[in-house]
Amino acid sequence: MVYVPFAVLLGTLLLGVPIAFSLAAAGIVGIYLLGGDWNVVFRILGTTPFGTAAEYILTTIPMFILMAYFSASGGLARDLYTAAAHWLSGVRGGLAIATVFACGIFGAMSGASLAAAAVMSSIALPEMRRRGYSDELAAGSVGIGSTLDILIPPSVGMVIYGITTQTSIGKLLIAGIVPGIIVAAFLVVAIMVWVRVSPSHAPGTYVVSASERWASLRRIWASLLLIVLVVALLYSGVATPTEVGALGAFMAAAIGVALRRLTWAGALEAVRQTVKTSALIFMILIGATVFGYYMALSKIPQQVVAVVTEMNLNRWVVISGIVVAYFVVSMFMDELPLLLLTLQLTFPLITNLGFDPVWFGVMSMLMVSMGLVFPPVGMIAFVVSSTGGVSLTKVYKGTSILMVALVMTTVLIMIFPQIVLWLPNTMK
Repeated sequence: MVYVPFAVLLGTLLLGVPIAFSLAAAGIVGIYLLGGDWNVVFRILGTTPFGTAAEYILTTIPMFILMAYFSASGGLARDLYTAAAHWLSGVRGGLAIATVFACGIFGAMSGASLAAAAVMSSIALPEMRRRGYSDELAAGSVGIGSTLDILIPPSVGMVIYGITTQTSIGKLLIAGIVPGIIVAAFLVVAIMVWVRVSPSHAPGTYVVSASERWASLRRIWASLLLIVLVVALLYSGVATPTEVGALGAFMAAAIGVALRRLTWAGALEAVRQTVKTSALIFMILIGATVFGYYMALSKIPQQVVAVVTEMNLNRWVVISGIVVAYFVVSMFMDELPLLLLTLQLTFPLITNLGFDPVWFGVMSMLMVSMGLVFPPVGMIAFVVSSTGGVSLTKVYKGTSILMVALVMTTVLIMIFPQIVLWLPNTMK
Protein backbone atom coordinates (compact mmCIF):
# COMPACT_ATOMS: atom_id res chain seq x y z
CA MET A 1 0.00 0.00 0.00
CA VAL A 2 2.88 2.37 0.75
CA TYR A 3 3.94 2.24 -2.91
CA VAL A 4 0.50 3.15 -4.33
CA PRO A 5 1.14 6.92 -4.16
CA PHE A 6 4.38 6.47 -6.13
CA ALA A 7 2.44 4.50 -8.74
CA VAL A 8 -0.09 7.36 -8.89
CA LEU A 9 2.74 9.85 -9.31
CA LEU A 10 4.36 7.88 -12.12
CA GLY A 11 1.03 7.24 -13.84
CA THR A 12 -0.06 10.87 -13.80
CA LEU A 13 3.33 12.03 -15.09
CA LEU A 14 3.15 9.52 -17.96
CA LEU A 15 -0.32 10.85 -18.78
CA GLY A 16 1.10 14.35 -19.08
CA VAL A 17 -0.41 15.80 -15.90
CA PRO A 18 1.64 18.83 -14.70
CA ILE A 19 4.14 17.92 -12.00
CA ALA A 20 2.46 20.14 -9.39
CA PHE A 21 -0.86 18.30 -9.68
CA SER A 22 0.85 14.91 -9.97
CA LEU A 23 2.64 15.48 -6.66
CA ALA A 24 -0.54 16.73 -5.00
CA ALA A 25 -2.60 13.78 -6.28
CA ALA A 26 -0.01 11.27 -5.10
CA GLY A 27 0.12 12.96 -1.70
CA ILE A 28 -3.68 12.99 -1.34
CA VAL A 29 -3.92 9.28 -2.18
CA GLY A 30 -1.10 8.46 0.23
CA ILE A 31 -2.52 10.47 3.13
CA TYR A 32 -5.95 8.91 2.69
CA LEU A 33 -4.56 5.37 2.49
CA LEU A 34 -2.56 5.90 5.68
CA GLY A 35 -5.40 7.37 7.73
CA GLY A 36 -8.58 6.41 5.90
CA ASP A 37 -10.07 9.78 6.82
CA TRP A 38 -10.97 12.36 4.18
CA ASN A 39 -11.29 15.03 6.89
CA VAL A 40 -7.54 14.84 7.45
CA VAL A 41 -6.95 15.21 3.73
CA PHE A 42 -9.27 18.23 3.49
CA ARG A 43 -7.64 19.91 6.50
CA ILE A 44 -4.23 19.57 4.88
CA LEU A 45 -5.54 20.85 1.55
CA GLY A 46 -7.19 23.75 3.33
CA THR A 47 -4.03 25.01 5.02
CA THR A 48 -1.16 23.91 2.77
CA PRO A 49 -1.56 26.34 -0.19
CA PHE A 50 -1.51 29.48 1.97
CA GLY A 51 0.96 28.06 4.49
CA THR A 52 3.42 27.20 1.73
CA ALA A 53 3.07 30.33 -0.39
CA ALA A 54 3.07 32.73 2.58
CA GLU A 55 6.65 31.86 3.58
CA TYR A 56 8.64 35.11 3.50
CA ILE A 57 11.75 33.42 2.11
CA LEU A 58 9.80 32.55 -1.05
CA THR A 59 9.81 36.23 -2.02
CA THR A 60 13.39 35.58 -3.12
CA ILE A 61 12.09 33.67 -6.15
CA PRO A 62 9.95 36.37 -7.84
CA MET A 63 12.60 39.01 -7.09
CA PHE A 64 15.36 37.05 -8.84
CA ILE A 65 13.03 36.15 -11.70
CA LEU A 66 12.00 39.80 -12.17
CA MET A 67 15.66 40.81 -12.20
CA ALA A 68 16.29 38.16 -14.81
CA TYR A 69 13.50 39.34 -17.13
CA PHE A 70 14.50 42.99 -16.80
CA SER A 71 18.15 42.07 -17.49
CA ALA A 72 17.29 39.91 -20.47
CA SER A 73 15.31 42.64 -22.21
CA GLY A 74 16.72 44.56 -25.15
CA GLY A 75 19.05 42.06 -26.77
CA LEU A 76 21.39 41.29 -23.88
CA ALA A 77 22.06 37.76 -25.15
CA ARG A 78 23.25 39.00 -28.54
CA ASP A 79 25.40 41.70 -26.94
CA LEU A 80 27.03 39.18 -24.59
CA TYR A 81 27.77 36.84 -27.46
CA THR A 82 29.14 39.62 -29.67
CA ALA A 83 31.44 40.94 -26.93
CA ALA A 84 32.80 37.49 -26.08
CA ALA A 85 33.25 36.61 -29.76
CA HIS A 86 35.14 39.83 -30.49
CA TRP A 87 37.55 39.36 -27.60
CA LEU A 88 38.18 35.68 -28.39
CA SER A 89 38.41 36.08 -32.16
CA GLY A 90 42.15 35.46 -32.07
CA VAL A 91 41.80 32.05 -30.40
CA ARG A 92 41.13 28.89 -32.39
CA GLY A 93 37.71 27.70 -31.26
CA GLY A 94 37.11 31.16 -29.80
CA LEU A 95 33.49 31.35 -30.96
CA ALA A 96 32.69 28.12 -29.12
CA ILE A 97 34.35 29.46 -25.96
CA ALA A 98 32.49 32.74 -26.39
CA THR A 99 29.24 30.80 -26.70
CA VAL A 100 29.90 29.00 -23.41
CA PHE A 101 30.54 32.27 -21.57
CA ALA A 102 27.57 34.07 -23.15
CA CYS A 103 25.25 31.14 -22.41
CA GLY A 104 26.39 31.00 -18.79
CA ILE A 105 25.99 34.72 -18.12
CA PHE A 106 22.73 35.06 -20.02
CA GLY A 107 21.40 31.89 -18.40
CA ALA A 108 22.16 33.30 -14.96
CA MET A 109 20.41 36.56 -15.81
CA SER A 110 17.46 34.92 -17.55
CA GLY A 111 17.01 32.39 -14.75
CA ALA A 112 16.37 29.36 -16.96
CA SER A 113 18.66 26.90 -18.72
CA LEU A 114 16.06 26.00 -21.34
CA ALA A 115 15.40 29.66 -22.15
CA ALA A 116 19.12 30.33 -22.48
CA ALA A 117 19.51 27.32 -24.77
CA ALA A 118 16.64 28.44 -27.00
CA VAL A 119 17.81 32.06 -27.31
CA MET A 120 21.52 31.30 -27.72
CA SER A 121 20.82 28.58 -30.29
CA SER A 122 19.14 31.13 -32.53
CA ILE A 123 22.00 33.62 -32.06
CA ALA A 124 25.20 31.55 -31.86
CA LEU A 125 24.57 28.60 -34.18
CA PRO A 126 24.03 30.64 -37.39
CA GLU A 127 27.16 32.71 -36.70
CA MET A 128 29.29 29.66 -35.91
CA ARG A 129 28.11 27.92 -39.06
CA ARG A 130 28.94 31.02 -41.08
CA ARG A 131 32.45 30.92 -39.64
CA GLY A 132 32.84 27.24 -40.53
CA TYR A 133 32.32 25.57 -37.16
CA SER A 134 30.89 22.06 -37.10
CA ASP A 135 27.36 21.49 -35.84
CA GLU A 136 28.69 19.14 -33.15
CA LEU A 137 30.96 21.78 -31.59
CA ALA A 138 28.44 24.58 -32.02
CA ALA A 139 25.52 22.67 -30.52
CA GLY A 140 27.68 21.18 -27.77
CA SER A 141 28.94 24.57 -26.62
CA VAL A 142 25.39 25.98 -26.53
CA GLY A 143 24.01 22.94 -24.69
CA ILE A 144 26.70 22.67 -22.03
CA GLY A 145 27.06 26.44 -21.67
CA SER A 146 23.33 26.75 -20.96
CA THR A 147 23.68 24.58 -17.84
CA LEU A 148 26.10 26.96 -16.11
CA ASP A 149 23.28 29.13 -14.78
CA ILE A 150 22.35 26.31 -12.38
CA LEU A 151 25.59 27.04 -10.50
CA ILE A 152 26.11 30.76 -11.12
CA PRO A 153 24.14 33.11 -8.84
CA PRO A 154 21.37 34.06 -8.87
CA SER A 155 20.40 30.40 -9.34
CA VAL A 156 16.72 29.61 -8.85
CA GLY A 157 17.65 25.93 -8.41
CA MET A 158 19.85 26.82 -5.44
CA VAL A 159 17.04 28.90 -3.94
CA ILE A 160 14.59 25.99 -4.25
CA TYR A 161 17.14 23.63 -2.69
CA GLY A 162 17.69 26.04 0.19
CA ILE A 163 13.97 26.50 0.84
CA THR A 164 13.27 22.78 0.69
CA THR A 165 16.13 21.75 2.96
CA GLN A 166 16.22 24.82 5.24
CA THR A 167 19.81 25.48 4.17
CA SER A 168 21.24 29.01 4.00
CA ILE A 169 20.33 30.37 0.56
CA GLY A 170 23.09 32.96 0.71
CA LYS A 171 25.73 30.29 1.34
CA LEU A 172 24.32 28.06 -1.41
CA LEU A 173 24.42 30.84 -3.98
CA ILE A 174 28.00 31.75 -3.06
CA ALA A 175 29.03 28.06 -2.96
CA GLY A 176 28.24 27.68 -6.66
CA ILE A 177 30.70 30.37 -7.78
CA VAL A 178 33.99 28.44 -7.57
CA PRO A 179 32.58 25.19 -9.08
CA GLY A 180 30.99 27.30 -11.83
CA ILE A 181 34.35 28.89 -12.62
CA ILE A 182 36.01 25.47 -12.61
CA VAL A 183 33.42 24.05 -15.03
CA ALA A 184 33.94 27.04 -17.34
CA ALA A 185 37.72 26.58 -17.20
CA PHE A 186 37.45 22.87 -17.97
CA LEU A 187 35.13 23.70 -20.88
CA VAL A 188 37.70 26.11 -22.32
CA VAL A 189 40.37 23.42 -22.09
CA ALA A 190 38.05 20.78 -23.56
CA ILE A 191 37.19 22.99 -26.55
CA MET A 192 40.83 23.89 -27.19
CA VAL A 193 41.87 20.23 -27.04
CA TRP A 194 38.96 19.24 -29.31
CA VAL A 195 39.85 21.74 -32.04
CA ARG A 196 43.53 20.86 -31.79
CA VAL A 197 42.92 17.11 -32.11
CA SER A 198 40.28 17.60 -34.82
CA PRO A 199 40.91 20.94 -36.55
CA SER A 200 38.07 20.39 -39.04
CA HIS A 201 35.55 21.25 -36.31
CA ALA A 202 36.77 24.86 -36.05
CA PRO A 203 38.30 27.21 -38.63
CA GLY A 204 41.25 29.50 -38.13
CA THR A 205 41.12 32.77 -36.25
CA TYR A 206 39.94 36.13 -37.56
CA VAL A 207 40.73 39.74 -36.76
CA VAL A 208 38.49 42.20 -34.94
CA SER A 209 39.66 45.79 -34.48
CA ALA A 210 40.36 47.18 -31.01
CA SER A 211 37.64 49.79 -31.43
CA GLU A 212 35.04 47.10 -32.11
CA ARG A 213 36.16 45.13 -29.07
CA TRP A 214 35.84 48.07 -26.69
CA ALA A 215 32.55 49.11 -28.25
CA SER A 216 31.12 45.65 -27.56
CA LEU A 217 32.07 45.95 -23.88
CA ARG A 218 30.27 49.28 -23.54
CA ARG A 219 26.99 47.50 -24.32
CA ILE A 220 27.32 44.93 -21.53
CA TRP A 221 29.36 46.49 -18.73
CA ALA A 222 26.32 47.59 -16.74
CA SER A 223 24.78 44.11 -16.75
CA LEU A 224 28.07 42.52 -15.73
CA LEU A 225 28.39 45.09 -12.94
CA LEU A 226 24.92 44.07 -11.73
CA ILE A 227 26.03 40.44 -11.38
CA VAL A 228 29.12 41.52 -9.42
CA LEU A 229 26.93 43.69 -7.17
CA VAL A 230 24.53 40.82 -6.47
CA VAL A 231 27.37 38.45 -5.60
CA ALA A 232 29.10 41.04 -3.41
CA LEU A 233 25.92 41.76 -1.44
CA LEU A 234 25.21 38.05 -0.95
CA TYR A 235 28.78 37.38 0.17
CA SER A 236 29.05 40.33 2.53
CA GLY A 237 25.75 39.48 4.21
CA VAL A 238 24.69 43.15 4.40
CA ALA A 239 21.41 42.19 2.74
CA THR A 240 19.21 39.11 2.74
CA PRO A 241 18.73 37.14 -0.52
CA THR A 242 15.24 38.68 -0.84
CA GLU A 243 16.64 42.20 -0.43
CA VAL A 244 19.41 41.45 -2.90
CA GLY A 245 16.85 40.18 -5.40
CA ALA A 246 14.67 43.28 -4.96
CA LEU A 247 17.63 45.62 -5.35
CA GLY A 248 18.84 43.59 -8.33
CA ALA A 249 15.43 43.86 -10.01
CA PHE A 250 15.38 47.63 -9.45
CA MET A 251 18.93 48.05 -10.77
CA ALA A 252 18.20 45.85 -13.80
CA ALA A 253 15.18 48.02 -14.63
CA ALA A 254 17.21 51.19 -14.11
CA ILE A 255 19.95 49.92 -16.43
CA GLY A 256 17.36 49.03 -19.06
CA VAL A 257 15.82 52.50 -18.88
CA ALA A 258 19.21 54.26 -18.89
CA LEU A 259 20.31 52.33 -21.97
CA ARG A 260 16.90 52.96 -23.58
CA ARG A 261 16.26 49.23 -23.91
CA LEU A 262 13.43 48.78 -21.43
CA THR A 263 10.13 50.15 -22.71
CA TRP A 264 6.80 50.28 -20.88
CA ALA A 265 5.62 47.34 -22.96
CA GLY A 266 8.80 45.43 -22.12
CA ALA A 267 8.46 46.19 -18.42
CA LEU A 268 4.86 45.02 -18.33
CA GLU A 269 5.82 41.86 -20.20
CA ALA A 270 8.64 41.23 -17.70
CA VAL A 271 6.18 41.58 -14.81
CA ARG A 272 3.67 39.30 -16.55
CA GLN A 273 6.28 36.63 -17.19
CA THR A 274 7.52 36.94 -13.60
CA VAL A 275 4.03 36.37 -12.24
CA LYS A 276 3.52 33.43 -14.59
CA THR A 277 6.85 31.77 -13.77
CA SER A 278 6.55 32.43 -10.03
CA ALA A 279 3.02 31.00 -9.96
CA LEU A 280 4.27 27.87 -11.71
CA ILE A 281 7.06 27.42 -9.18
CA PHE A 282 4.72 28.10 -6.25
CA MET A 283 2.24 25.52 -7.54
CA ILE A 284 5.01 22.94 -7.71
CA LEU A 285 6.06 23.85 -4.16
CA ILE A 286 2.48 23.44 -2.92
CA GLY A 287 2.15 20.06 -4.64
CA ALA A 288 5.49 18.98 -3.21
CA THR A 289 4.40 20.06 0.27
CA VAL A 290 1.24 17.93 0.06
CA PHE A 291 3.37 14.99 -1.06
CA GLY A 292 5.77 15.82 1.77
CA TYR A 293 2.97 15.33 4.31
CA TYR A 294 2.53 11.81 3.00
CA MET A 295 6.27 11.17 3.20
CA ALA A 296 6.34 12.43 6.78
CA LEU A 297 3.31 10.37 7.85
CA SER A 298 4.59 7.22 6.16
CA LYS A 299 8.09 7.69 7.65
CA ILE A 300 9.63 6.47 4.40
CA PRO A 301 12.70 8.76 4.68
CA GLN A 302 13.44 7.44 8.18
CA GLN A 303 13.05 3.87 6.95
CA VAL A 304 15.43 4.51 4.05
CA VAL A 305 18.00 6.00 6.44
CA ALA A 306 17.63 3.00 8.78
CA VAL A 307 18.01 0.47 5.96
CA VAL A 308 21.12 2.16 4.56
CA THR A 309 22.61 2.46 8.05
CA GLU A 310 22.04 -1.24 8.74
CA MET A 311 23.79 -2.13 5.47
CA ASN A 312 26.91 -0.51 6.91
CA LEU A 313 28.01 0.79 3.52
CA ASN A 314 30.83 3.25 3.10
CA ARG A 315 29.24 6.69 2.85
CA TRP A 316 31.02 7.38 -0.43
CA VAL A 317 29.38 4.31 -1.93
CA VAL A 318 26.01 5.71 -0.87
CA ILE A 319 26.68 9.19 -2.24
CA SER A 320 27.92 7.67 -5.50
CA GLY A 321 24.62 5.77 -5.80
CA ILE A 322 22.67 8.97 -5.15
CA VAL A 323 24.74 10.81 -7.76
CA VAL A 324 24.01 8.16 -10.39
CA ALA A 325 20.30 8.16 -9.50
CA TYR A 326 20.10 11.95 -9.84
CA PHE A 327 21.90 11.80 -13.16
CA VAL A 328 19.51 9.20 -14.57
CA VAL A 329 16.29 10.83 -13.35
CA SER A 330 17.41 14.31 -14.49
CA MET A 331 17.41 13.06 -18.09
CA PHE A 332 13.61 12.94 -17.94
CA MET A 333 12.69 15.83 -15.62
CA ASP A 334 13.46 19.54 -15.26
CA GLU A 335 15.61 20.59 -12.32
CA LEU A 336 12.97 22.14 -10.04
CA PRO A 337 10.49 19.22 -9.99
CA LEU A 338 13.41 16.80 -9.69
CA LEU A 339 14.78 18.57 -6.61
CA LEU A 340 11.41 18.86 -4.90
CA LEU A 341 10.62 15.22 -5.58
CA THR A 342 13.93 13.66 -4.54
CA LEU A 343 15.22 15.82 -1.69
CA GLN A 344 12.62 14.47 0.72
CA LEU A 345 14.42 11.11 0.45
CA THR A 346 18.03 12.03 -0.24
CA PHE A 347 18.56 14.98 2.11
CA PRO A 348 17.87 13.11 5.40
CA LEU A 349 20.15 10.36 4.16
CA ILE A 350 23.12 12.55 3.27
CA THR A 351 22.88 14.58 6.49
CA ASN A 352 22.73 11.35 8.52
CA LEU A 353 25.90 10.23 6.74
CA GLY A 354 27.66 13.44 7.75
CA PHE A 355 27.79 15.24 4.39
CA ASP A 356 27.55 19.01 4.36
CA PRO A 357 24.16 20.28 3.07
CA VAL A 358 25.78 23.13 1.12
CA TRP A 359 28.21 20.73 -0.56
CA PHE A 360 25.37 18.37 -1.48
CA GLY A 361 23.45 21.30 -2.93
CA VAL A 362 26.24 21.97 -5.42
CA MET A 363 26.53 18.25 -6.16
CA SER A 364 22.80 18.11 -6.88
CA MET A 365 23.07 21.01 -9.33
CA LEU A 366 25.93 19.33 -11.17
CA MET A 367 23.95 16.10 -11.52
CA VAL A 368 20.96 18.01 -12.84
CA SER A 369 23.23 19.80 -15.34
CA MET A 370 24.49 16.51 -16.76
CA GLY A 371 21.06 15.00 -17.13
CA LEU A 372 19.77 18.02 -19.03
CA VAL A 373 22.20 17.42 -21.92
CA PHE A 374 22.87 13.67 -21.91
CA PRO A 375 21.11 11.01 -24.05
CA PRO A 376 18.67 9.33 -24.33
CA VAL A 377 16.57 12.38 -23.43
CA GLY A 378 18.27 15.50 -22.09
CA MET A 379 15.78 18.37 -22.27
CA ILE A 380 18.30 21.04 -23.29
CA ALA A 381 19.52 18.80 -26.12
CA PHE A 382 15.99 18.74 -27.54
CA VAL A 383 15.71 22.53 -27.29
CA VAL A 384 19.04 23.09 -29.07
CA SER A 385 18.13 20.57 -31.76
CA SER A 386 14.72 22.07 -32.51
CA THR A 387 15.70 25.75 -32.20
CA GLY A 388 19.04 25.48 -34.00
CA GLY A 389 17.99 23.02 -36.69
CA VAL A 390 20.69 20.52 -35.73
CA SER A 391 20.13 16.76 -35.70
CA LEU A 392 19.75 15.34 -32.21
CA THR A 393 22.63 12.93 -32.86
CA LYS A 394 25.03 15.82 -33.48
CA VAL A 395 23.79 17.65 -30.39
CA TYR A 396 24.36 14.58 -28.25
CA LYS A 397 27.81 14.07 -29.73
CA GLY A 398 28.82 17.63 -28.91
CA THR A 399 27.37 17.70 -25.40
CA SER A 400 28.74 14.24 -24.56
CA ILE A 401 32.28 15.32 -25.48
CA LEU A 402 32.11 18.59 -23.57
CA MET A 403 30.35 17.01 -20.60
CA VAL A 404 33.80 15.86 -19.49
CA ALA A 405 34.04 19.31 -17.85
CA LEU A 406 31.02 18.58 -15.63
CA VAL A 407 32.29 15.09 -14.81
CA MET A 408 35.77 16.33 -13.90
CA THR A 409 34.33 19.08 -11.69
CA THR A 410 32.08 16.58 -9.93
CA VAL A 411 35.00 14.23 -9.24
CA LEU A 412 37.13 17.15 -8.08
CA ILE A 413 34.64 18.43 -5.51
CA MET A 414 34.00 14.90 -4.26
CA ILE A 415 37.71 14.48 -3.60
CA PHE A 416 38.15 18.05 -2.31
CA PRO A 417 34.87 19.23 -0.74
CA GLN A 418 36.56 22.43 0.44
CA ILE A 419 36.45 23.68 -3.15
CA VAL A 420 32.74 24.18 -2.54
CA LEU A 421 32.82 25.06 1.17
CA TRP A 422 35.76 27.45 1.33
CA LEU A 423 34.03 30.57 0.01
CA PRO A 424 30.71 30.22 1.92
CA ASN A 425 32.62 29.43 5.12
CA THR A 426 34.34 32.83 4.90
CA MET A 427 30.98 34.63 4.87
CA LYS A 428 29.93 36.63 7.90
